[in-house]
Amino acid sequence: MEEKQRILLCEDDENLGMLLREYLQAKGYHAELCPDGEVGYRTFLKGKFDICVLDVMMPVKDGFTLAQEIRAANAEVPIIFLTAKALKEDILEGFKIGADDYITKPFSMEELVFRIEAVLRRVCGKKSKDNTLYKIGGFVFDTQKQLLTIDGQQTKLTTKESELLALLCAHANEILQRDFALKTIWIDDNYFNARSMDVYITKLRKHLKADPTIEIINIHGKGYKLIAPESEA
Repeated sequence: MEEKQRILLCEDDENLGMLLREYLQAKGYHAELCPDGEVGYRTFLKGKFDICVLDVMMPVKDGFTLAQEIRAANAEVPIIFLTAKALKEDILEGFKIGADDYITKPFSMEELVFRIEAVLRRVCGKKSKDNTLYKIGGFVFDTQKQLLTIDGQQTKLTTKESELLALLCAHANEILQRDFALKTIWIDDNYFNARSMDVYITKLRKHLKADPTIEIINIHGKGYKLIAPESEA
C-alpha cells in the first residue's frame, strides 16, 4: 500500500483548521494540525513531512518566523503560505523566505488541494529525473547518488549542490544563465535566492579544486560558465 503524503498544517482558526484537515485526509493525505507556530515547529522536528501549509498570522509564533526555522532545519521541504492579507510586501516577504506558493483567504479547499498537488508534482519531478553520469575533467559526477568522485575519493553533495552542478555540466563550456538556474532550482529569481546560489557556487568550487583544469567562472551580468577539458554525459 502506498504511504500517504504527510502535510504539516498550521492554522490558528480552530474551525477552519479542522475543516482543512478533514478535507485533506479525505483526499488521501495525512494532515497534522497545529494551532500555532511554536507547536508547529516542535511537530515538524518530530516527524517527516512532504509539505508544510502555514497560516501567516498565528499566535505565539507567526508563519514567516516558523517558515524560517523550518528552512534552517530542512531547506528542501516545500512551503505554502495561507494569509488573509493580499499586500504585495507580505507576498514578497513570503517568497524571500522561500515559499513555493501563496494563497490568500478566502479560498476554496479544492484550490488548496490543487496547489498542494502542483507543488508536490514539481518537487517529485525533480527527484525522479533520470540517472546521469557526467565526466568532468578527472571527476565522475553521479547526479542520482549526488556523488562527486575523483581518484577513488568520493564527496557527497547536498541536493542543491547536485542540482546546480548538474545544470553547469549540462551547459559545460557554455554560459549558464543566472535567471534560468534560479528559476529551475529555486523556482524564483529573487534577491534572497540569488545570494543563496552564490554560496552554492562557492561550495562547488571548493569541491572541484582537486582538478586544477576545472573552473567555474562568473560571466558578469549573465551567469556562470563551467570550464572543463572534457564534459560529457
